[in-house]
Amino acid sequence: MDTMEILQAVKDQTMTPKEAKLKLKLQPFEDLGFAKIDHHRALRQCAREVIYGASKTPAQILKIAQAMDGHGDKNILITRMKPDAAALVGKHLNLFYDPLSETGIINREFKDTGDGYIVIVSGGTSDHPVCEEAALTAEALGNRVERVYDVGVAGLHRLFAKLEVIMDARVIIAVAGMEGALPSVIGGFVDAPVIAVPTSVGYGASFGGVSALLSMLNSCASGTCVVNIDNGFGAGFLASRINHMEGCQ
Repeated sequence: MDTMEILQAVKDQTMTPKEAKLKLKLQPFEDLGFAKIDHHRALRQCAREVIYGASKTPAQILKIAQAMDGHGDKNILITRMKPDAAALVGKHLNLFYDPLSETGIINREFKDTGDGYIVIVSGGTSDHPVCEEAALTAEALGNRVERVYDVGVAGLHRLFAKLEVIMDARVIIAVAGMEGALPSVIGGFVDAPVIAVPTSVGYGASFGGVSALLSMLNSCASGTCVVNIDNGFGAGFLASRINHMEGCQ
C-alpha cells in the first residue's frame, strides 16, 4: 500500500488515522538484519527497489520478497536469480520466472504508462539473455516493448527490414557482443536516444565484452549512451526513465 492509497483510505474512512500513522512509520525502510528494504523508493523515484539476486541465498531473496509483497507491491523485480532461488520463492509467492535471463517478477501486472514504446535490438541469438533482462525490466516498469532480435551487422538487410518499428520508438536499446558495431549503425538512422549494451559474447580477443564496450564508447553516432557489460537491467531501467519523461503515473 503506497502513501496515496493510505491517504485515500483515511479520506474514505476505511482506515483510522492511527492505523495510517503506523503504516507510514513502517514505510521508509524495513530492517531485516541482513538487508534494509527501501519502501519509500517508489515514492521518490517512481520505481520500487529491485532485488539483485546474485550472491544472495534463496532464503534471503524469499524474505526480502515476502516483505515487499506484504506491502502490496506489484511487479517486484528480481535480477540474476538462479533456478534454485526461483524454485523456493515460487512455492510461497506468485512468481513469474524467465530462466534465459534469470529474471523473476513477483505479482506481475502489465500496465503501459510510457510516453511511447521501447525497442530492443539484438546483434545475435547469443545476446538474448541480456536482451530479455532489459525487456522484462522495462515491462515491469510499465513500458511497451518491441523485440527485434538477430539483426546484427553481419547481415544488415535484416535490420533494414525492421527500420520502421525501430525509427518510431521513443528509445532504442541496442545489444551486441563481438565488435559491438550495432548501436553505431542504428544511431545513424534514428532521432531517438540509443542505449548501447555490450555483451560478453565473442571470441578470445573480445576480452569478455571489453572490445564491444570500447567500440560503443567510441561510437561516432550522436545520441548514444553506454551501460556496463551484460547490464540489461541498467539499460531497461534507463529506457523506462526516458519513456516516462512526462512523469510517472
